[in-house]
Amino acid sequence: MEHTYWHKQTTSKPLYPDIEWSKPEQRSQAGRLGIIGGNKLGFAGIAESYSVALTTGAGSVRVLLPDVLRKTIPTSMTDVVFGGSNPSGGLSREALPEMQALASWSTMLLLAGDAGRNSETAIVYEDLLRTYQGQLVLTRDAIDLVKNSSEALVNRPNTLLVLSFAQLQKLFQSVYYPKVLTFSMQLMQLVEAVHKFTITYPVTITVLHKDTLIVASGGQVTTTAWENPMAIWRGTTAARAAVYWTWNPSHPLEAVTTSLLTNEN
Repeated sequence: MEHTYWHKQTTSKPLYPDIEWSKPEQRSQAGRLGIIGGNKLGFAGIAESYSVALTTGAGSVRVLLPDVLRKTIPTSMTDVVFGGSNPSGGLSREALPEMQALASWSTMLLLAGDAGRNSETAIVYEDLLRTYQGQLVLTRDAIDLVKNSSEALVNRPNTLLVLSFAQLQKLFQSVYYPKVLTFSMQLMQLVEAVHKFTITYPVTITVLHKDTLIVASGGQVTTTAWENPMAIWRGTTAARAAVYWTWNPSHPLEAVTTSLLTNEN
């Protein structure tokens, strides 16, 4: 039985070739990406997201890090601002003005992870979620950090979550969605679940299941064969998706799906 909402993409047959052809030719028209994350124990994922976003073709990229990292950032990261840090080395509540300033500057915000597990950092991320209305991508441990705001997250328009299967399981549970996800479920069952979930909620979801990357938005679902899970866990998948979505703000499904063909898959 064919599902009309399920669209399958291959490297030899892109689903939305027009998205790739319509890349902005001038950087001034290619959007401004703000990236937030990092803690004193690491920001490798942030540095990689910054680099990938620029090579993908973002117009400009600016990063917000905790000020505890001020002396350790690589010279390749040329546009960095700093916010207050807490004793755990993550962003503190004092960083909220810098976060909001970055949100005002950017056309897209990426909460890229390496955020740490501090409760104060969780609070300031949740404060940002409440005040920022623009396009937003969350991935890696940034999703875990705002788990107490799961209901607000899934009800938020202009939101893309690039998550693991385990994170998607927890998300379904935390909003009491009446579908149990299991690692042993068939691809078709998961496709049907995210189809119904994204009809219920305005959020866009990208999740890896076995060797397939699934994108779901507005009840439509795409699948792309995927052989490199590390591209997701390092944050490069979310960074590329954010850039493509910046160029196509009203077409998250098409933009994110097309961005997958440029990944190191």
